Amino acid sequence: MKKAAAKRRPVIAVCGAGAAGPELDELAARVGEAIAEAGAVLVCGGLGGVMEAAARGAREAGGLTIGILPGSDTGEANAWIEAAVATDMGPARNAIIVATADAVVAVGGGYGTLSEIALALKMGKPVVSIGSWEVSGDVLKAAGPAEAVEMALNRIRVERR
Repeated sequence: MKKAAAKRRPVIAVCGAGAAGPELDELAARVGEAIAEAGAVLVCGGLGGVMEAAARGAREAGGLTIGILPGSDTGEANAWIEAAVATDMGPARNAIIVATADAVVAVGGGYGTLSEIALALKMGKPVVSIGSWEVSGDVLKAAGPAEAVEMALNRIRVERR
């Protein structure tokens, strides 16, 4: 299984508030851009705020974006999501987002983001924070978007060995 995983592109989840201000939107867009430029795939919740900004940044940089939606209508995905997955699971879809990802980058966020961080830590996935929850020493802190993505990719490389 490890050999097959090593040949696929890394998948990085971007988690954050569904309604974010301009500063978090800019950070999220730059995270998405860095993910795309690194050749990784972005997965997120597929709706607004940080999710939309990250997906926009990734798509504008030529990246692949996947949205794991809480509802049953793929049409609810923001315009920057290339592949939408309807779950009809509400916030329980956070488990699918994290399970799909090789690493998680949290940008700001509320309780939904906290649940994604907790799920990632429980699943043994690397978590990198940019101004998000400080829940344990297991969450890596990044100063900015490029550093966050590089930290996530470095952890993915170590995990895939």
